[in-house]
Amino acid sequence: MTDNPDDPPAIDAHDKLEIFTDGCCEPGSGNGGWGFAVYRDGVEIASGHGGAGKTANNAMEATAVLKASEWVNAHAAEETVTIWSDSVYAVKGCNEWRPIWRNNGFKKITANSRLRSRGIADADLWRAIDAALSGSATITISWCKGHAGTEGNERADRLADSGRLSIAVKAPLKRSR
Repeated sequence: MTDNPDDPPAIDAHDKLEIFTDGCCEPGSGNGGWGFAVYRDGVEIASGHGGAGKTANNAMEATAVLKASEWVNAHAAEETVTIWSDSVYAVKGCNEWRPIWRNNGFKKITANSRLRSRGIADADLWRAIDAALSGSATITISWCKGHAGTEGNERADRLADSGRLSIAVKAPLKRSR
């Protein structure tokens, strides 16, 4: 990740494994979706998506990174991989906050000892991400600008929306009386 998200590294989905991730959530229903698209030499070779009810956008963004990391561990564990996310929360969570959270038992610790430590949001999800990323030294998490015409990011966005819609289809219809 770069220090300035407005000045990201060049995204070149050629000659290496690149995975683009995205998450989404519909505020009214709480239905969310995640998606990832895997590219080798600029060609999509795999993808995944899913959804969850009663969730939040940040949880879906992080879930997309988790699912992409699990895919790498299962299918490309020895390869150098860049996972791209348009979520500053997911990227900073993986690269900056995760080691701190791990050392603090996945709690926020304050400098004021009189204040109780607080749990972080989605601690179980972050534990799973930590386990998946700790299992592979070949994964780099990087930020990319969302909705900027990057093919992989746009594809991941569509997959996340498909995951969200799959939850809406499964939800029972409410009848009025």
